[in-house]
Amino acid sequence: MSEKNREGKRTARERMLEQRVADEATSKRRKKLLVGGAVLVVIAAAVVTGVVVQNQRSKPETPVAAPAGTIGDKNLVIPAGSANAPAVLTVYEDPRCPACGIFEREFSSTVDQLEDAGKIYTNYHIVSFIDRAVPGKGSKAGANALACAQDAGHFRDFHDVLYRNQPDETSDAFGDKAVLINLAKQVDGLDTPAFQACVNDNKYGGWVSSVQQDFDKSSYKSTPTVLLNGQPVYPKNGAEEITPANLVKWVDAANQGKQLGTAGSNGQTPAPTSTASEANNPSPTAG
Repeated sequence: MSEKNREGKRTARERMLEQRVADEATSKRRKKLLVGGAVLVVIAAAVVTGVVVQNQRSKPETPVAAPAGTIGDKNLVIPAGSANAPAVLTVYEDPRCPACGIFEREFSSTVDQLEDAGKIYTNYHIVSFIDRAVPGKGSKAGANALACAQDAGHFRDFHDVLYRNQPDETSDAFGDKAVLINLAKQVDGLDTPAFQACVNDNKYGGWVSSVQQDFDKSSYKSTPTVLLNGQPVYPKNGAEEITPANLVKWVDAANQGKQLGTAGSNGQTPAPTSTASEANNPSPTAG
């Protein structure tokens, strides 16, 4: 074989090798572009989804209606007792919260007595976050039923009945509206067609969501949260443990030298209209 032919074959082989190398490089670039494009599509989809989810989370829910006599910003607070009482007791509670049930079963009679003596004006924030962690609707349904009871002028009595009959946290008994309506029979004058319709139609569902959103924005992250004139008193007030006797002592000390409010009696006092009740009890918000 001549040198010329050998040189021609070497050149052909070299061209083939060069072409193969070039083809493989092109193929690798194409794969990278395809994979990169897919990643970008996934990232873009995730970003869009994240924005949608965040928008859904941050979208404010304006209640179409608020229970009669509610107070505070956007009427999210249910009051009990006399609006001109010198001390304000603020309570954040979830109907399914077991610690709230323990607190209420120990302190509800003391709180009622302080209200009836004109010593405290209790402001209730009925939240409903436990439904997020424990499957069910009991927090929201129970909160709506309490709003319906407020509408009917029987919040305090129904509130006490609800916590005395609170199911285990993992049970969603309050998610059954029939259970809530049946409990209303324990409150004279509450079990009416209007109350039943209010519960069954979830009349204040938007209001319940707004109360929870307000709680989410606050610096409070657990229930019960109990404040006396804006200062935490549960489970301790300073170094002192909360007890019914200590709560009375703390209220009396806070009211020293002040005129007591209008005394009430056994049950719901007339729904007040004043919006100044929380002047001593600002709702702190997270930065």
